[in-house]
Amino acid sequence: MANYERRVGTVSRGIRCPIIREGDDLAAIVTDSVLEAAEFEGFELRDRDVISITESIVARAQGNYASVDDIAADVKAKLGGGTVGVIFPILSRNRFAICLRGIAKGAKKVVLMLSYPSDEVGNELVSLDKIDAAGINPYSDVLSLERYRELFGENKHEFTGVDYVEYYGNLVKECGAEVEIVFANQAKTILDYTDCIINCDIHSRARTKRILKAAGAKVVCGLDDIMNAPVNGSGCNEKYGLLGSNKSTEDMVKLFPRECKDLVLDIQKRVLEATGKHVEVMVYGDGAFKDPQGKIWELADPVVSPAFTDGLVGTPNELKLKYLADNDFKDLSGEALKEAISNSIKAKDGSSLVGNMAAQGTTPRQLTDLIGSLCDLTSGSGDKGTPVVLVQGYFDNYTN
Repeated sequence: MANYERRVGTVSRGIRCPIIREGDDLAAIVTDSVLEAAEFEGFELRDRDVISITESIVARAQGNYASVDDIAADVKAKLGGGTVGVIFPILSRNRFAICLRGIAKGAKKVVLMLSYPSDEVGNELVSLDKIDAAGINPYSDVLSLERYRELFGENKHEFTGVDYVEYYGNLVKECGAEVEIVFANQAKTILDYTDCIINCDIHSRARTKRILKAAGAKVVCGLDDIMNAPVNGSGCNEKYGLLGSNKSTEDMVKLFPRECKDLVLDIQKRVLEATGKHVEVMVYGDGAFKDPQGKIWELADPVVSPAFTDGLVGTPNELKLKYLADNDFKDLSGEALKEAISNSIKAKDGSSLVGNMAAQGTTPRQLTDLIGSLCDLTSGSGDKGTPVVLVQGYFDNYTN
């Protein structure tokens, strides 16, 4: 077997696990599930394999939940219980509706300011074509609910069939608060209505807070400032608050996992003891990719990966094979071409390839964002029952 050559590159496998409950020993369950899968399916773990765990089972094992009443108590304590501006939320029953119920229960009136034509992650309230036809400038124009309906009527979400404007409005009223809905894209517009604000944007939240504070807002909380400490014995997330939360029941959200670096290190250690192999381990939520059909950007979590082992820090350091084949070695073919490309790859010294033409077109994204996206697509968001994903050969290249 001296001339043995591997014929397979990266492999991503969904690993079936038992249903996880609060208090379960997740490190033991994940390790055992991966080792059993390897034994049953006849593959071996290797150094630098990546074991990825969905954030949902980590949060579930931690018991990291909060109720609508917990959220309401926190909102009332932090924003005073009067009129609260709720700006730039995403349009989602799973991601925001339960949070909005909690906010509404902690306020007398909610001024709900929606960005348009779509929310931050691409859910559309109205099409750009309709905006163009109406002669509206979304950057500067502020629309009342009446004006929005007059111009655009009822707009149901393409995938869910929900008119989110009506849905969110009714939800606030059902919780006993008054509601006023406006459409605007400039954060400081909300100050015409109230100076106590919860900004619900995810990736632009720091900028929004800065703009509002500079414009004289009295209280500005991001979703990351709500439920960032326990309320009446609830769960919490010190770093992200309500960001990254998901609907659990009609009255409860499952929060993003709390600190879990110790979990990934524990699994890494257990695998090393059981197999002698040094694997990398990460926790992942949403992948970071965009759907060209629905225009939805997947990433509604604050980060793709809240915890990972140190071998997953940084970005890929890759050369573009087709660039080398078409340019540097265009006169070679067969074994000579293979050897020339292999030598170029082996000559990489681990330093950055920024500015090197042979690296152009290789995506300069964080390893955890790339691997997390692969794992999110592998595990799916429904009933596959594989909340752990094993990725093998990710760090291989043409020479391995």
